[in-house]
Amino acid sequence: MTATDTPLPSPDVDLDDPSLYLSRELTWLAFNRRVLHEAEDPRTPLLERVKFLAIVSSNLDEFYMKRIGGLKQQIAAGIHTAGLDGRTPAQQLKECQTAVRVFQGDLRRIHVELMRELDAYDIRISLYQDLPADARERLREHFRANIFPMLTPLAMDPAHPFPFISNLALNLLVTLRYPSGTEVYMARVKVPVHKDVSKRLIAVDGSRTFVTLEDLIINNLDMLFPGMEFVSCALFRVTRNAIVEPDVEAANDLLEMIESELRERHFAPIVRLEVDPGMEATHRGMLAAELGLNESEDVIEVEGMFAKRDLFELAAIEIPELHDKPHRPVDHPLLAKDRRNIFHIIRESGPILLQHPYQPFSTSVERFLRTAAEDPKVLAIKMTLYRTSAGAILDSLIQAARNGKQVAVLVELKARFDEAANIQWARRLEAEGIHVNYGVIGLKTHSKLIFIVRRDYSQLRRYYHIGTGNYHPGTAKLYTDLGMLGCDEEIGQDLTELFNYLTGYSPPPSYRKILAAPYNLKRALIDKINREIEHHKRDNNGVIQMKMNALEDPDITRALYKASRAGVQIDLIVRDTCRFRPGIPGLSERARVVSIVGRFLEHARILYFRNGGDEEYYIGSADMMRRNLESRVEVHAPVENPELRQELRLILDVQFADSRSAWEMDANGNYTQRTPEDDSKKGTQETLISVAEKRLAAAAKHKEKKIRSRLLSHFQWRLREKNQA
Repeated sequence: MTATDTPLPSPDVDLDDPSLYLSRELTWLAFNRRVLHEAEDPRTPLLERVKFLAIVSSNLDEFYMKRIGGLKQQIAAGIHTAGLDGRTPAQQLKECQTAVRVFQGDLRRIHVELMRELDAYDIRISLYQDLPADARERLREHFRANIFPMLTPLAMDPAHPFPFISNLALNLLVTLRYPSGTEVYMARVKVPVHKDVSKRLIAVDGSRTFVTLEDLIINNLDMLFPGMEFVSCALFRVTRNAIVEPDVEAANDLLEMIESELRERHFAPIVRLEVDPGMEATHRGMLAAELGLNESEDVIEVEGMFAKRDLFELAAIEIPELHDKPHRPVDHPLLAKDRRNIFHIIRESGPILLQHPYQPFSTSVERFLRTAAEDPKVLAIKMTLYRTSAGAILDSLIQAARNGKQVAVLVELKARFDEAANIQWARRLEAEGIHVNYGVIGLKTHSKLIFIVRRDYSQLRRYYHIGTGNYHPGTAKLYTDLGMLGCDEEIGQDLTELFNYLTGYSPPPSYRKILAAPYNLKRALIDKINREIEHHKRDNNGVIQMKMNALEDPDITRALYKASRAGVQIDLIVRDTCRFRPGIPGLSERARVVSIVGRFLEHARILYFRNGGDEEYYIGSADMMRRNLESRVEVHAPVENPELRQELRLILDVQFADSRSAWEMDANGNYTQRTPEDDSKKGTQETLISVAEKRLAAAAKHKEKKIRSRLLSHFQWRLREKNQA
C-alpha cells in the first residue's frame, strides 16, 4: 500500500491513528513525480524539460543515499517498531523500492521522448559506432590524448582484491582473454567523469551531436588492453549510504570529527547497485555478493542512459527559444536608486523585505554585508553560514576583519554534502583572524542570520538580516527565498542573546520576539494553533496559513488536525513531504494543501495566524520537521511592518490562486495539477517576476504604496472569485 491508496479514516478517529499520516518517503517521491511532470509538460521549453529530468535523476540518487540508506540502517539496528504512518522500516523500504522501480521506468520513457524531440533541433546523443569514420578517428585521437592517460584498469582475480568502488561513479566491467586462449579475465575500468578530466557528454567536432564518455572508452578499449580479445563489457554504478553517525560525545575536536565522517562516508555501506540489462547473470551475482547486496532487492537494471543527472550538460546548450525567457532580477525599490549607506536607509525607511530571485542577492544581502565591512562606524559582525561559496560574502567578512572589526562566524560543518566546502571556508576565515565557531554540540545551526553592531550617533544600534535561504549567490538565483533587513531593538536584543548562546553556553530563558528552535519555536507554534482554535470558537473566523518545504513533525501535524476539526481554516503550501491529509470529512474537509512547482525551487517559509484580527506573520529558516524543531538551531522572526505584511499577503494569495503551476492534494494524498482557463495564465513565479518589475517601475514614479495596494486587492478579488466558484 502506498501514500496514494491509504484508506480514509472515519471522522471520529483518534488523532494518533496512523492512517491520518502520510509516509514521509512516499510523499517525497510524489513531489519528484510533480517535478518529473515538468519534463513531460509541452508548455515547458524543451531544454528546460531536459533540466527537470536531470533534477529528478539527481534527487533519486540523493533519496537512495539518505532515505533508503537510513531505512537500511534502522533495519540493521533491529528496529521493527512502526513509525507515525504505521509502517515499519522494512515495510517502508519495500514500498519505496517498488515505487522507485516504477519511477525509473517513467524516467526512461520520458528520456526517450525528449531525445526524439531534441533530434528535430539537431541535438542528439549518438552511438560512437554510428558516426562517420573520420569523426570516429578524431574522437579516438581525443581519447588518446585526454582520456587514456587517466584510465587505470584494475584486474579482478584471486591475485587481486576486489577494487574499491566510489559512490555514484560509472564503471565498466570488462571480460577479456588472450587470442586463441580459453581462460577469461575480468577487469574494472572507472569512467573518469570529472571537471578536471572530461564531461560525461563529448561533443563531436564541436557540433550538437554528443557521445557519452563511457561509449568512447568502450570503443577504444584496445588501447587499454592491447592484443586482447573482448568477451563482454557492461556498465555498473553503486550508491553508498550518506548517513554516517559520528560519536559526538567522544569527539575532542568537531572539525576533526567531521573530517573523519567524510572519510567514513567514502567507505560507507552500499545501498544500491545499478547494472546494464545485458550484464551476464554470473557477473551481476558476483558484483552483488562482493558488494554485500541482496541481488533481488538491491540490484536495479537501468535501460538506456545511466546517471541521467548528467543531462544538465545537455540542458546548458544555449538556444534561447528552447529555454525559459531569461530572468533578470530587479532591485528592491528602496535600494535601487538610493546610493546612501544602507544602514541609513534601513534606519529611516524601516524594515525591508527581500524576495529572491526576483530581487538580486548582490544588491541587497551582499551590499548589506559589504557596507558593514567598510563602514567605520560598524564595530562587530556576527553571522551564521550553513551553505555558501567563494565570493562576495566571504570576501566581505575577511575585509571586515582586516579593517579591525570584531567578526564572529558560525560555520555549520554538518551541512549535508557541503561538509568539505565548509571546512575549507572555516579554515580560510580562521587564517584571517576571524573568530570561527562550529555551533552547539548535538545541534545543527540552520538559521540564516547576519547581525551587525553599529555606533549610530552616540548609541549602539543593532542591524540584522534574517532569511529563509542560504548565503549562497548561486542558489539565490534558483531558489525562491525571503529575507528581512531591519533594526528593531527587541529583535536585536534577541539576536544578541542567541549569538551569545551559539558562541558560548547557556541559552536565554526566553526571547522577546523571535521564535527559536529548539527552545521555544515548536511550543510557540502549537500554542498559536491552539489559540486560533479559541478565537474560532468566539469569532468563527480562525485562519492558519503556512508555506514551507516540508510538514513532517507529528506534533505540528496533530495540532493542525485538531484546529481543522474545530473549524479553523487550514491553508498549507508545502513543497514536498507532507504528512497532513486534507479533505477528510468531519476532520480536515475545509483544509487545503497546495504544492508549487516551477522554474525556481520554492524555498521560502511563511507563517500566518489571523489571531482574532490581530494578525501575525513570521518568516524564517525552519520547516515543520521534527529535526528542524527539536535538533537544529532555527529562527523565525515576526514581520510587523504593515507594508511588509502586504507583500507577504500578496505572495500567499498569488500562490493559493495559482492555476498554472499549483498542485492540489486530495484526501488520499494524490496531487492534481490545476488547469487554467486558458494557456495565457501565468504561474506563481511568472506573476511574482511581473510584480517585482511593476513595483520597481512604480517606485520610480513615486507610486510604490499605490501599486502594492492595487496588486493585493486584485489577487484577493481573484481568490474570492475562485472560492465562490
